[in-house]
Amino acid sequence: MAAQGSIEELRRTVEQGRAPRPLFTRFSQMAARYTGKPATFIGAMAIIVVWGMTGPLFGFNDTWQLVINTSTSIVTFLMVFLIQNSQNRDTAALQIKLDELIARLDGPREVLLDLEDLDEDTLERLRLEYALLADKARESQDSGARREAACPEPADPAGAKA
Repeated sequence: MAAQGSIEELRRTVEQGRAPRPLFTRFSQMAARYTGKPATFIGAMAIIVVWGMTGPLFGFNDTWQLVINTSTSIVTFLMVFLIQNSQNRDTAALQIKLDELIARLDGPREVLLDLEDLDEDTLERLRLEYALLADKARESQDSGARREAACPEPADPAGAKA
């Protein structure tokens, strides 16, 4: 389906149909979207270059160094919280989607639905159980491949499949 209009028009259309989101959620999503763009990186790099070029004007003094150190510390401090907020929401949403899939499928162990709430030892035990299952699957696949190599199926002289 080809969408008509600009990305901003599409974004406004999607936003109109969405459930209202808290101000901080909207802010952190917007900040994450813009800080992850190449233009933002280039802008930050330009600030560093301009700061470096002003060094001779200020004699590379302590105040000159303190300006960039303080600025980057503040930005880093605030970005940690924004990134963590986005990461927490993304992880929670992904977990809910996976839980929905597990709950709807026949066969998966439904006891796995709340893995994120288990302690480290229990998670490690489950991880090792799945690693053993993967090893067994590889072994059976390898033995099947060896059997196939030892007794290849006869080639179809016409090259056609039934």
